[in-house]
Amino acid sequence: MADALIEARDVGRTYLQGGSPVAAVRSATFRLQEGDRVALIGRSGSGKTTLLHLMAGLDRPSSGAIRWPALGGADTLLPAKIALVFQVPSLLDPLTVAENVALPLILSGAGGDVRQAVLHALATFALEELADKLPEELSGGQVQRVAMARAIVGRPSLILADEPTGQLDRATGRALLDALLGHLAGSATALVLATHDPAVAERMAATWQLRDGVLATGSPP
Repeated sequence: MADALIEARDVGRTYLQGGSPVAAVRSATFRLQEGDRVALIGRSGSGKTTLLHLMAGLDRPSSGAIRWPALGGADTLLPAKIALVFQVPSLLDPLTVAENVALPLILSGAGGDVRQAVLHALATFALEELADKLPEELSGGQVQRVAMARAIVGRPSLILADEPTGQLDRATGRALLDALLGHLAGSATALVLATHDPAVAERMAATWQLRDGVLATGSPP
């Protein structure tokens, strides 16, 4: 069996809020492999964002252990190996759409034709005509599609998407998901997508549920 992208055992994350500990994630044990397509579901405040940040190496667990056997250490994951699509707008305002999408390639020192890679990623989400626009000139749906184009441009091993359709109308959200899944079809890139939408979740191959910070994957780790 190939090395897992992520292995986690009894991972927990506790924060201090008003001087009192609050457990955002209490118990998460899972194994994520190449090509996995996972919907991460749970109510607001159930710990989905915290778990995605732990998976990306942006945060460290308060308890338990998380490893990236096939990817390396936590400090080497972003942006080349893992791409994270945030729930809130995350484009840099002074940069054009094309410059925003190019950032992972530039930061990771990727070789090749950066402009061509950027245009290909934009074309995946029908954004080619927006390449020279600034974020302030885009609609909310366009901003989210640009963020997704930025996530795929470097061909990461894993994409973590935090409610990518949550702020979109149903038709726009469906089109974004169609484009993303079409792009990933047959590839080894794994996808974990946090969502409240059952229609989005049912398009993933597996569903993991967070309830009060406790993760249920539906199968033994």
